[in-house]
Amino acid sequence: MAEHDPEERPLRRGWSTGACATAATRAALSALLGDGFPDPVTITLPGGQRPAFVLAHEQLGDGFAEAGIVKDAGDDPDVTHGALVLARLEPLPAGAGIVFRAGKGVGTVTRPGLPLAVGEPAINPVPRRLIREVIETACAAHGRSPDFQVTISIPDGERLAEKTWNPRLGIFGGLSVLGTTGIVIPYSCAAWIASIQRGVDVARAMDLTHLVGATGDASEKAALQRLGLPLAAAIDMGDFVGGLLKYLRRHPVERLTVAGYFAKMAKLAQGVMDLHSARSTVDREFLADVLAGLGAPPETVAVARNANTANEVLGLAGGLPLASAVAARARDAAQRFVGDGAHIGVLVTDRAGRIVGEAD
Repeated sequence: MAEHDPEERPLRRGWSTGACATAATRAALSALLGDGFPDPVTITLPGGQRPAFVLAHEQLGDGFAEAGIVKDAGDDPDVTHGALVLARLEPLPAGAGIVFRAGKGVGTVTRPGLPLAVGEPAINPVPRRLIREVIETACAAHGRSPDFQVTISIPDGERLAEKTWNPRLGIFGGLSVLGTTGIVIPYSCAAWIASIQRGVDVARAMDLTHLVGATGDASEKAALQRLGLPLAAAIDMGDFVGGLLKYLRRHPVERLTVAGYFAKMAKLAQGVMDLHSARSTVDREFLADVLAGLGAPPETVAVARNANTANEVLGLAGGLPLASAVAARARDAAQRFVGDGAHIGVLVTDRAGRIVGEAD
């Protein structure tokens, strides 16, 4: 019998910083409510998964409880793999609600254009929602109101953040607490491209003539709902739009709708076929020129040229159809690349997954 090639084993998935922060919050809250520190501590992720986390730190003091979990990013080359994620909970007066604070190693937002307001700790919306749900559920079971200050810390976060895009985005003081599904899917270009190809193969075998290539979960859901297509028509292309289009040259389908967040579709509009933030950036000059072509006032165009993010430029557009103009340019760039492999359409979504622009 031939030996198993270890290189063929499936890549091990890990847990996001947001999932770790949520689990640490649940453990600290349990201790603060008098139930002790659960170890391991289990949480429910947005997709229904229920991972268990081993505690690496626990402390109960006068008016606070703190728990910590060491992040396991699986086989992903994540700079935060092995980092200690701490959650410290302190009761607040009745009616104060849940207040988030950035502890040591967690950044603070200093510029507009991100999904968090300026001055807010860089704890992203989904981790905030998961943490709120944990607190509200536990407090309801104990018959008390959910009024707590939640401080998330990553002791080595400020140093680790230097290896990320946070400084360029205006997030200073440390890392962002990220995660939309709670699961870290190991980054592997070859593995992801192979998954894209297999998805196309399966769809063609099912005689599906219209596919959706989406950059993420929100844009995928929006596109499938808009187009009335089954889940089998969806190709999780991630940032590898070029990999999908190249495969369709040799394995064509009748139609392909590319769906993605505004910033990523702006990159495609510039002719970029790898949309990952580490390998391509949005040209603010390009977006400013598109705005100018739509008749935006000169002062708006000037602000757009110096904007921090593509999302900030989108906000400057007002009633101008900037997203649809970007969609049209993205469609043309993709059509040139794929040739006769598919008739291309493009849907552009905002951060909430709403369709804000389209071209077909």
